Amino acid sequence: MKFSIFSIFVKTLALLLILTISHADQSHGSSLKHGRSKPGYGRKSHGSVHGIKGHGSNGRHMGHGRNKPPRFNLPIISGPPLDLSPIIGPPSTPTPTTPSGLQVGFYKGLCPNKLVDIEAALTTKVQEHFRKDPSILPALLRMQFHDCFVHGCDASILINGLSSEKTAGPNLSVRGYDLIDALKDIAEAQCPGVVSCADIIAIATKEVLRMGGGPNYSIQTGRRDGLISRAQDVNLPSPFLTVSETISAFNAKKFTTEEIVILLGCHTVGVSSCGFFQDRLYQGTTQFDPIMDPTLRKQLMPICPKGTTANNSTFLDQNSQSSNIVDNSFFVQILEQRGILPIDQSLARDPKTVSFVKQFAQSASLFNSKLASAMVKLQALDVLTGSQGEIRKTCNRFN
Repeated sequence: MKFSIFSIFVKTLALLLILTISHADQSHGSSLKHGRSKPGYGRKSHGSVHGIKGHGSNGRHMGHGRNKPPRFNLPIISGPPLDLSPIIGPPSTPTPTTPSGLQVGFYKGLCPNKLVDIEAALTTKVQEHFRKDPSILPALLRMQFHDCFVHGCDASILINGLSSEKTAGPNLSVRGYDLIDALKDIAEAQCPGVVSCADIIAIATKEVLRMGGGPNYSIQTGRRDGLISRAQDVNLPSPFLTVSETISAFNAKKFTTEEIVILLGCHTVGVSSCGFFQDRLYQGTTQFDPIMDPTLRKQLMPICPKGTTANNSTFLDQNSQSSNIVDNSFFVQILEQRGILPIDQSLARDPKTVSFVKQFAQSASLFNSKLASAMVKLQALDVLTGSQGEIRKTCNRFN
């Protein structure tokens, strides 16, 4: 009986010893697995400073299979398997970030008085000005285009100086600066040092376009003001270019042929002086246009007499009922050979563009919707955002 009891005791002790060793081996193996896995975060998330990218696929791409480690709220620092130092957070000095880009409502909550809607305040002022002077519509459309096509939409056209963009030949007749200055005064009074001059141009242009009958699209803001303004950099598409040359100029700015037709359709408002179309009226000149509507030719001859340098002008849209209204009438006019600028009339004759002209002539709603998209694209052309450029205190000079 004693031997039997002693045998049972020995067997029980041996069993406990085996279980203890087995448990220790499992714990050791588990420890080694997790130790080897740590460099995996670093390898799979190479290029991400804190290895955060490793969390994106539940750990399966890190070789854990079903026995994936638990998720961590803090970033995992890649390092030696046995490094037991505490996790360290990001440095106190922020690293440079990618520019945030443009967005609708960029200035919301950025003024000292968080309740101030500065874009709404600027829009109200623009509306007041438009009611007094509707001709500000083509003026601002021209300013916006001339600004965006040189160094992007950065308000570089506003800078004063002996050799700034403002002094370049194509910009000598640009106007609307007084309104931009007045809007900047409002912005600085309510939201000092926050609203860019580039955004002020965009906000004002969008609103006069809407009030003139054009589309009511959401304006994106967040532009910064440029630090360069040189007359020598101004190289705008001439109204005397062929359609192919014009397409090449716009293609360089990433605009499609359809978008070119749409943007030139903004000539549905505005005027042109004789110097840009006078030679189309008379035989014996290099620009003579024998296909021009005869009635239009007779109407224009007294305005721009042959051999003179009269500074007279005429509407770009020869439909007297809509000469200062943003609509598709312009396209109807050029199909009837009543275009004023050489490039405008060429749109209705060139096979690369005439199909678009016909589409927009037939559908005012199509032109409006396409114009909205084209304007958003134009106003985002090569913009400065984030920490680029500056926010000018005064629009006509650098800080």
